[in-house]
Amino acid sequence: MTIDAQVADNLAAVTARIERAAREAGRDPAAIGLVAVSKVQPAERVAAALRAGHRLFGENRVQEAQSRWPPFLEQDPDIRLHLIGPLQTNKVKDALALFDVIETLDRPRLATALAREMDRTGRRPDCLIEVNTGEEPQKAGVLPADLDGLYKLAVEECGLPVRGLMAIPPFDDQPAPHFALLAKLAGRYGLPVLSMGMSADFETAIHQGATLVRVGTAIFGERRT
Repeated sequence: MTIDAQVADNLAAVTARIERAAREAGRDPAAIGLVAVSKVQPAERVAAALRAGHRLFGENRVQEAQSRWPPFLEQDPDIRLHLIGPLQTNKVKDALALFDVIETLDRPRLATALAREMDRTGRRPDCLIEVNTGEEPQKAGVLPADLDGLYKLAVEECGLPVRGLMAIPPFDDQPAPHFALLAKLAGRYGLPVLSMGMSADFETAIHQGATLVRVGTAIFGERRT
């Protein structure tokens, strides 16, 4: 099977699973976006996804995205890029120039850096606050107890376009309670976007209200290192 056929088949299968999970949850499948996680994938697999008609992608690292996406974007301005990995403050300028959504706002210093650069350039991509629902010390994301302070700083003081929340549950935990917690927190602020669920658990996330699911392996196969 060619790479084009393999990636197209995988995209169709994931889309069908999204639609089935949405119907089971009594939701409109069109309300759920599929972020194809292209990090550390060969360019030919990304190109195959584009040829299959997909236009929404997620990248973990600003530098990798800068080396991959400009030629594709020149050919197709409908491509939408989400930053789904940690963002260093010294990469804010580059991130805002490239990405349409920053999913990993997680600390006050980053909020102020994003606000400063948005004011300078006038470019204002949507932002999601990443929540460390498992309170894992090694993982990025604001702790649930600290979310209120970061949200108020980001929205009320910095004026950031915060549209929702994002989370990555602990690897060894059942994901559903973490997704339910994220949905509850988003509801507290009336935020419409919930980015949660990956290849192994996105159906569970959809049942808990996900509006964005981030899927890499089920589309592209195992990541290249």
